[in-house]
Amino acid sequence: MSKKGRVLVAMSGGIDSTVTAMMMHDQGYEVVGLTMKTWDYASSGGSTKETGCCSLDSINDARSIAVEKGFHHYIIDIREEFGDYVIDNFVEEYVAGRTPNPCILCNTHIKWSALLKRADAMDCEFIATGHYADIKQENDRYFISKAVDPRKDQSYVLWGLSQSCMARTKFPLAPYTKEEIRQMAADWGYEALSKKPESYEICFVPDNDYRGFLKRRMPGLEEQVAGGDFLNESGEVIGKHIGYPFFTIGQRKGLGQAFGQPMYVTEINANNNTVTLGQEKDLMRNGVFVGQINPMKYAEIPDNKEVVAMVRYNDRGTIGILENRENGVFVNFQANVRGISPGQSAVFYEGNDVIGGGIIEQGFK
Repeated sequence: MSKKGRVLVAMSGGIDSTVTAMMMHDQGYEVVGLTMKTWDYASSGGSTKETGCCSLDSINDARSIAVEKGFHHYIIDIREEFGDYVIDNFVEEYVAGRTPNPCILCNTHIKWSALLKRADAMDCEFIATGHYADIKQENDRYFISKAVDPRKDQSYVLWGLSQSCMARTKFPLAPYTKEEIRQMAADWGYEALSKKPESYEICFVPDNDYRGFLKRRMPGLEEQVAGGDFLNESGEVIGKHIGYPFFTIGQRKGLGQAFGQPMYVTEINANNNTVTLGQEKDLMRNGVFVGQINPMKYAEIPDNKEVVAMVRYNDRGTIGILENRENGVFVNFQANVRGISPGQSAVFYEGNDVIGGGIIEQGFK
């Protein structure tokens, strides 16, 4: 065994995970590659070709690279546990009138659990992934910190990781930009891989048509929710919609009718099957309540703490003060925040460090 130890690398077949494996090898670790089959898109009835981490091409790419470089490589099928947890939650959240982030749920409850379980079985001390984020340790606490490349930083989607997960995780891409990673791939002889385009879609909705996915996943849903009311900010009925699960906070296009001026979805009420529409200014909120909190940098979320809070991926963040409340944290923003969506995540930063995060329950004016 290597002096550095044995590391299980999540290999999707893409450039980031491939470079991660090569870097860990160069750093002196004994690398074992693992590719996880999370979803078979054909089973959903979609018309788009399977893409991303779950495609057969990607799995074959990961395996061929591992074989070429002499790594042990394994493929595991976690479609059942992935589907039962991540996809069921995705559907349930939309039916509850919320907007979920399945990638965060997958990281927190599925991928790391699956990786650590197999790492233990293969005598691997560590796991490594191609995420653009860093892990630091202070005062016996592990926490996520931002990567060097602000355009690729993925610290936001990792707020849910536990202390035990972070203690065994390596993120070797943290000090590099995407351009540098592409150049590394080319230098190692993977010219085609170095030019591989990014994949941004949800793995089980590769055509980005979440409405179609919900309809296929829940036959009859469309008929059950059709004909609900559009309301204005005063609560007056101004039209009919196709069903509240098919809308998201901040949506302007695809409302199904014209209102003579730009209108945005400002609220979704699942109990009444109503969708409230307003002007862009009506999307602004100056506070948010966040539940299901996971503290990171500190054992508890500090009370009356000034942070920068991100309420969506690629959000620039807004300064706010944290107030501990029963069952969660309230954030008072110093400036209005646009389009806060229940079901999304709020992540709290102290400089580049994540001190914690949770699920948005409600925004407040």
